Amino acid sequence: MSTLVSPTSGRVVIDGMDIKESPVEIRKKIGVISHETYLYHELTAAENLRFFGRMYDTPDIEKRIDELIKQVGLTYRKNDRVRTFSRGMKQRLSIARALIHDPPILLLDEPYTGLDQHAKATFDRILGGMNAHEKTRVLISHDIEHGISMCDRAIILTDGLIVHEMTEDEIKNLLQCRTIYAKYVEERT
Repeated sequence: MSTLVSPTSGRVVIDGMDIKESPVEIRKKIGVISHETYLYHELTAAENLRFFGRMYDTPDIEKRIDELIKQVGLTYRKNDRVRTFSRGMKQRLSIARALIHDPPILLLDEPYTGLDQHAKATFDRILGGMNAHEKTRVLISHDIEHGISMCDRAIILTDGLIVHEMTEDEIKNLLQCRTIYAKYVEERT
């Protein structure tokens, strides 16, 4: 879906465009966050964001860099080279990189890799602050419970086949049941 690899079979259409026929146009519409950060380690945090922002013709790039650096909690490291960052800091910067051009589609492939609890909460807050009706988010995660809590529709795959699908109402009911159960356990202890 990210257009980084061509599909071996089947067809992927994003916003009415086939990824084999229109990869450049599709890349303008997507932001990718994965366990691979796609950052340049010899550049500073700001230089990385500036580079990617220019690729997408991001307007008011310096203002956008400052906004995103602040959102991901890296203001104090803005001018430091990425090679000096911890794994979690690189992952937070990769979140900013994926959001630099404010894409309408986010592809999230194990985006919590390397994040500590504080950084996970920050990322959840960033995702939660986005209007779900304005952005499409596709989240791939091995942490099924957390993944489901972030969705309004969930599909569970095994060996490339859909084995379970949940609607928004089913997800809400599941989360409500878990909350009630957790409260019950807490009262008993």
